[in-house]
Amino acid sequence: MGCVVRNILIIEPEKRARSLLIQLLKKTKAKITALESCEGALKELEKGTYDLIFSKSNPRLKVHAAKSKLICLGSNRLEAVEMGAIEMLPTPIDPFELERILKAINPEKIISESPEMKRVLEMAEKVAKSQANVFIFGESGTGKEVIASFIHLHSKRKESPFIKVNCAALPEALIESEFFGHEKGAYTGASIRRIGRFELADNGTLLLDEVTEIPLSLQAKLLRAVQEQEFERLGGTQSIKVNVRFISTSNRNMKEAIQEKVFREDLYYRLNVVPLYLPPLRERKGDIIPLAEYFLQKSCEDNQQKIKSLSEGAMKKLLSYSWPGNIRELSNVIEHAVVLSRKLVIEEKDLNFCVEMEVGLPTAGLSLEEVKKRHILETLKTCNNNRTKTAEALGVSVRTLRNKLKKYLSSSLDK
Repeated sequence: MGCVVRNILIIEPEKRARSLLIQLLKKTKAKITALESCEGALKELEKGTYDLIFSKSNPRLKVHAAKSKLICLGSNRLEAVEMGAIEMLPTPIDPFELERILKAINPEKIISESPEMKRVLEMAEKVAKSQANVFIFGESGTGKEVIASFIHLHSKRKESPFIKVNCAALPEALIESEFFGHEKGAYTGASIRRIGRFELADNGTLLLDEVTEIPLSLQAKLLRAVQEQEFERLGGTQSIKVNVRFISTSNRNMKEAIQEKVFREDLYYRLNVVPLYLPPLRERKGDIIPLAEYFLQKSCEDNQQKIKSLSEGAMKKLLSYSWPGNIRELSNVIEHAVVLSRKLVIEEKDLNFCVEMEVGLPTAGLSLEEVKKRHILETLKTCNNNRTKTAEALGVSVRTLRNKLKKYLSSSLDK
């Protein structure tokens, strides 16, 4: 469902909600038209189509969903599906959920100057033309979600939904309902029927991001859904058939996850029909400067600053760093430099990352795992032991950080 967003139509009778949505959508740099009534919107739509339409459920807009990307405002997923909406944005509006939707619609640019990344994209394009399930593996922050979006956009399913489930971010108690939906009265608090992500992804692609975070107790039901392409809603008895392609991602060693019995081997082989390895940034050095320059321009535009450039010393420093946090870390470092530097040229001293992690300094000779461990613990210390801020700085989920710290603690106790 990728597209370039040039014009957006908002249909929202509430002034406060309308104003908030306008404010949040300004970063798209698209032309925004905001109207109170559906009647006025229908007249506006007679003049031409919009790339994106935000509106509460209204059957009269269904005909326009085929030409525009419709985002349904509210919480009734069934109505959203019936309207032909590609996504549902719950109200009151969560800025982070809106950000996720916009990223899915306008995926990040893929920088592929290095031979390693060019090979990945060639493979991804070949895989996209098939119907095979894909398993993308690699370290955190390497861009697995971006490659998943690339595969969807180059597939025959590109006009159908691309639905993402962040398995690491979902509370364990809600993950089954999030996947499969639930019937009214299925459990305390289930006041309406809810359509799950599997159903929303029908005829499209479902991304299972950090799939190894799915509880073992749910994996048998997931296996059946992948294998048979059918499932029941929570509290329901009727089998629902779907046609879904699965793309899964993980930063874990899958052999270890299977041996430790935290992930089912049969499920892994169902999802891993075509494996796709995404190399870390240190293995694709040819992309570091092009990526840095892309983030530099983007950050300058986002922060309404004049376009800056990198000095030769800054480039050398970027190339000498091991980037344990990969592309996410590079993006953070560049944005930090843009925000704090008042000059038009980013110098070596403006790049703020742990000096101890640079190649040739005290970490030389250490294993990569030990370097990453030191980097994580140093970041935690810098963030005053605040795990949420540390996870944000490293570009990983809080759950991933918690698992890493637990692993480091258990290994120190074993010694």
